[in-house]
Amino acid sequence: MTDIKLSFCIPTYNRSEFLEKALTYFAEEYDIPYSYEIVISDNASSDNTREVADRFITAGLPIRYFRRSENGGYEPNLASVFRRARGEYSIYLADDDMLVIPGLIEAVGYLDANPDVSAAYAPWYLHNEIEKVDAGTFYSVEADTKFDQGHFHDAFVFLMTHHVFPEVAITRTSALRVAWAPRHFAYWAFSHLAHYLDLGAVSFLKTPFYRAVTVSNIVRDRPQAGNEEVMTAWDRYRGGLEYFLYIGMKKGDISDHPDDLIDYDQVIREFTLRRMAVALRFWVAKQDYIRSYELYARLVQGGMQDHPDVLSVKDTMLLCAALQTLSWMVNATAEVDRLILHGAMDFDGLVSVLRETGLNPGIAVSRDQDDLTAHAIDRTAVFIMNSDDRQAFLARGFSPNLIFSDSDLTRFILP
Repeated sequence: MTDIKLSFCIPTYNRSEFLEKALTYFAEEYDIPYSYEIVISDNASSDNTREVADRFITAGLPIRYFRRSENGGYEPNLASVFRRARGEYSIYLADDDMLVIPGLIEAVGYLDANPDVSAAYAPWYLHNEIEKVDAGTFYSVEADTKFDQGHFHDAFVFLMTHHVFPEVAITRTSALRVAWAPRHFAYWAFSHLAHYLDLGAVSFLKTPFYRAVTVSNIVRDRPQAGNEEVMTAWDRYRGGLEYFLYIGMKKGDISDHPDDLIDYDQVIREFTLRRMAVALRFWVAKQDYIRSYELYARLVQGGMQDHPDVLSVKDTMLLCAALQTLSWMVNATAEVDRLILHGAMDFDGLVSVLRETGLNPGIAVSRDQDDLTAHAIDRTAVFIMNSDDRQAFLARGFSPNLIFSDSDLTRFILP
């Protein structure tokens, strides 16, 4: 039996500033009443990550630092840090996130008192590091809830009812050894939950032990894998839930009767649509209206036309999706450096929206000009409000596929 109670597993790559901050918390703020190790797997960083780790090792932190020979991507590095863990329990810690020590102590105590539990999950705080405030938790659990080994159906109902994402957990390292495996089309959190539930009981605790930093005091608008998943992973969520049910079916706790499978599929479909509605809100906030419209179409087709997230963006998104399509087409065409807006009543307003939706700043925007040379015409795209004006521009030599009419752009932007 190892004498290390906890392994804090930190994968990292070229983020020495974040890693330094994470290790400073251990050195100066965290009071962890157990023997522990900090396992770092460096994905072949080219910055001073090794020097940061060495400095904290010299200062006395129980760090075990490993460096991969090449950057093979996030999942191999995650596998690396988990495979190096030697503690009784293991917990993933992003290099830019934080621990909640009272919750951590409570969770470890729970695992000690419940040796049949292979993984203890909990909601996590969304934390603004600049203002030093929590903006609620990602989900909530009313009371500590335990599912005995093999109880897949009850756990599935719990996930769907509480809209739980089983991402943050403290796991028995012995279970982690078997449970963690790469999954690509099936979202890892649901897939691994199925593995843990097959190996032992799993619990969902109400007290958070983790803070996901949403606003960092190092880089305010840094990329965040969690946000990217929210915006793109809805089909992998479906895959993960289907995988979870498959494992449960093979283990005998999920019915394989056709009627029951239809019911399960409907529940997963509704869950996926709700996640797509969240993704729609995120894409609109990023002013990516083309992707937003694709999501909008799928949501309305799925019966979500009255969902608040759908209704709140509908009017502005449809117009912006059409104009962003124009911006995208003009940007994509080689050797185009001018866009004529013909017949636009609010020229300045239209230019502003086109710029906001991504029109390259190197492309000049103007009203119609009669004195353009043949060379200039060949490098010019045209937007016309009235399709009847197309023939006049064709007669002047403008390229037919670079004349964009309002009706063409909105033909497949349907409310």
